[in-house]
Amino acid sequence: MEICSEWDPVNKSEYRGVWVYMEVGRQGIKEASLQLLSIGRELADKLKTYLAGVLIGSKVSDLVEEPVYYGADKVLVVEDTRLTTYYSIVHGSVLVNLVRRFKPELLLIAGTMRGRELAPYVANCLRTGITADCTSLDVDPETRDVIQIRPPFGAWMLAHIRTPNRRPQIATVRPNVFDLPERDENRRGEITKVPLDFELPDPGMEMLESEPIEREEAPLEKAEVIVSGGRGLGSAEGFELLKELADLLGGVIAGSRKAVEAGWIPQERQVGQTGRSVKPNLYIAVGISGAAQHVFGIREARCVVAVNKDPEAPIFQNTDYGVVCDYKRFIPLLIEEIRRRKERKTHL
Repeated sequence: MEICSEWDPVNKSEYRGVWVYMEVGRQGIKEASLQLLSIGRELADKLKTYLAGVLIGSKVSDLVEEPVYYGADKVLVVEDTRLTTYYSIVHGSVLVNLVRRFKPELLLIAGTMRGRELAPYVANCLRTGITADCTSLDVDPETRDVIQIRPPFGAWMLAHIRTPNRRPQIATVRPNVFDLPERDENRRGEITKVPLDFELPDPGMEMLESEPIEREEAPLEKAEVIVSGGRGLGSAEGFELLKELADLLGGVIAGSRKAVEAGWIPQERQVGQTGRSVKPNLYIAVGISGAAQHVFGIREARCVVAVNKDPEAPIFQNTDYGVVCDYKRFIPLLIEEIRRRKERKTHL
C-alpha cells in the first residue's frame, strides 16, 4: 500500500461526512473521544451530513454501539489481531486507508498523547492541513470549510483557521473542551465492518511489556476542587501546604507551567494552554501571576479564588474572589478555619 501521496488536486464535492476517531484504552473508548461526538453532531447537522465514529483495534466488537449511543449515525470498524498493539504508523495507515476509501470532509481526533501523535501522521500522508488543540469549531455553510478556532501561543486572541483547498480537514481538540453527550441506548445506527485487506507497514519496533500508570490523585479534568500553585510558592515545599488544603476540601493539587519547569510538580498536573484545561466547581490559584496561557486553562471553572501578595497580579482580573496576602500566612489560617467548621458540624 502507498502510505503517502503527492499534492494531487482535490474535488471537495466528493467528500462528505464528519468523522471522529474513537481512541480505545484499557477501560473502553476514551471519554475525550466521546466528547467530540458532541461538537461532531453539531457540525454534521449544520453541514446536513452524517456523523461517524471510527473504531480501530483487535478487540472492539463490544464497543461498536457506544459511538451511536453518544450521537453518531454510523460506526466504521476495523478489527484485526494485527492491531492489538498500538503503533502510530500501523493504526495511522489503517485510518489513512479508510479516509481514502470513504472520503469524509472532516476528521476530528482528541488531543491526547496518542491523538497528538496520530493526527499529524495522518495529515501528512493525506497531504492535507491540520489544526491542533482547537477550542471551538464552526462551519461556513457556503464553502463547507470548517472554521478551526484555537488560541495562538500569546493566548490574547483566537486564530480562525481554514483548510479551503484540501480534504479531509483535520483537527485535534483538547480534552474537556466539549461536554460529554448524553448517552442514549435507544439510538440506532449503521455499523460497517471494514476488512483489513492490505499489507500493514512494519512499525519498526516491538512492544515488550506495558503496565498502567498508577495515579494517586483523580485526573484534573474530573476534579471538582483544584488547589493550584505557581512560582510565587518559592519552593516545592509550598505544595505540601496546598496538598493539605486540597485534602480538606476533597480536591487535588495542580500547578502552573513555571511550577512544572521548576520541578515542583509533575507535568501531568499542569493547568494552562500547554497543560490541561479544567472546569472544577472551585479553583484556588496560589502564588500564580495569571499569565494568559494559564487563564486559558481555567476559563470554564465555576469559581476562581486567587491568593497573591502582589495586588497588581494579572490573576486578579480573572477571579471571582481575590486575597492579597502572603500565602504562608493565609493558607494556614484557611486550613484552620475549615477544620474548625468541620469539627463543629461533627459535634452537631
